[in-house]
Amino acid sequence: MELSIRLKAIASMIEECDSAIDVGTDHGYVPIYLVKKSIIKKAIASDINRGPVEKAKNNIVINNTQGQISCRLGSGLSTVKKGEVEIAIIAGMGGNLIRDIIDADLDVVKELKYLVLQPVQNAEVLREYLYNTGYDILDEEICYDDGKFYEIIKVRYNTKSVSLDSIYYEISKILLDKRQIGMKRFVEFKLQKYSKVYDTLNEDTILSKKRKKQLYHITCKLKEFLKWF
Repeated sequence: MELSIRLKAIASMIEECDSAIDVGTDHGYVPIYLVKKSIIKKAIASDINRGPVEKAKNNIVINNTQGQISCRLGSGLSTVKKGEVEIAIIAGMGGNLIRDIIDADLDVVKELKYLVLQPVQNAEVLREYLYNTGYDILDEEICYDDGKFYEIIKVRYNTKSVSLDSIYYEISKILLDKRQIGMKRFVEFKLQKYSKVYDTLNEDTILSKKRKKQLYHITCKLKEFLKWF
């Protein structure tokens, strides 16, 4: 089974282990791939909607992995008990929702070896939460798939918060330090996006003046980051 670039990037963050849960599993592609590659021994494919769970069940049977993967219908990490799985994958949803899923079942999260998180938007909201709540950010990757950039964050629960310039919620310091060409393109994309917004903003209200100042700070930082490559 061939995974998309995004799903392959998520799978590449997983180390060999006994058990995993894939939250928001959709078609069940990631757990099927990981089991067939013998990266994980057993998995739970979980989704809040019945449709994706049924699709996952069908794909699990087609791939003859029903002995190793079970499907569960429910919200977030509520479908597993504390200590039931070693790792969690939460992908394909907004950063705000991923944050809320983690926060809702901290007793489960605390027992995990790590989580692999892939927000489709608002990665900066998720990163701010992770740093301020005290998670260890173990690694990050970025990929470009079907016209979009995707950031993947590997984390472990801790209680020691880290104080950072807010620009590093927007742009991953770990990814900057890797100096990968994909990250350079992402910074260029962000710079173009924020420069356009900056140019269209007028300064006729206190709020717009404040936003323009914020955007100026961000664009200056982004230009500095491009010098790193």
